[in-house]
Amino acid sequence: MAVFKGSAVAIVTPFTEDGSEVNYDAFADCIDYQIEHGTDAIVVCGSTGEAATMTEEEHLKVCKFCIDYTKKRVPVIAGTGSNWTKTAIDLSKEVAGYGADALLLVAPYYNKGTQEGVYGHFALTAAEVPDTPVILYNVPSRTGGNVAPETVCRLVKDVPNIVGIKEASGDIGQIVKLMTLCDGNIDLYSGNDDQVVPLMSMGGIGVISVVANIAPEAMHDMTFKFLEGDVAGAARLQMDTYELFQALFCEVNPIPVKKAVNLLGLNAGPLRMPLTEMTPANTEKLYRAMVNFGLIK
Repeated sequence: MAVFKGSAVAIVTPFTEDGSEVNYDAFADCIDYQIEHGTDAIVVCGSTGEAATMTEEEHLKVCKFCIDYTKKRVPVIAGTGSNWTKTAIDLSKEVAGYGADALLLVAPYYNKGTQEGVYGHFALTAAEVPDTPVILYNVPSRTGGNVAPETVCRLVKDVPNIVGIKEASGDIGQIVKLMTLCDGNIDLYSGNDDQVVPLMSMGGIGVISVVANIAPEAMHDMTFKFLEGDVAGAARLQMDTYELFQALFCEVNPIPVKKAVNLLGLNAGPLRMPLTEMTPANTEKLYRAMVNFGLIK
């Protein structure tokens, strides 16, 4: 059984005004907003959640808060990946103990590793949390390395709790190859909001979405229209969200989406360096896109 179907929000992490601490009251508001507006799952401490700027202590505390506060209203998938396998194992074991519904493991970055190293990294980490489902995360633009379809299919075959992948390579041909080799034995989630319908046409069952931070209903509807057979309706929503997607990725994620959450009236707080505030010109572009989509007036 899949961890989730539909749209999971890659949720932002609100910080206090000086950026020194996590604003847990604001985080609770963001979680409630998502659940009240139809999101199907929450992904905490991913790229959009600025996990890379957190200490390990903060990272663990944010994951635990999200799991405890959500109270199984929707599944919580916690990002516990690292470029060092030992750190990934330590984070994964701790967060699995908190009751995470699944873990999201990003491919090892910076030192990258060969495909054999990537296989070993994922296999060793997943083996330490055998009762918790694991979703792999392939995002070459951030990690500097690709997880080959052959490696993914080997992992799915060899490691029982590796059940899915968030695919953000942007390479549709690679994804076709992946789904061909895996022969349906993997849950495929789009990691790019502008490619949800194309990936679902290859057997995908949903998206892990940045756009869902501000338009959770639209992303839920897009995925479920497709799952329920209304491909034309899903495609229309995919095209309708295009301007919003472009605005949300006109600067490095999560710079625009945190600005968008603030414009929506929730308190996402500031970014942590090296991320900087959005330029005025791009802020205006984002504002216009949100107005055009009907999110603000």
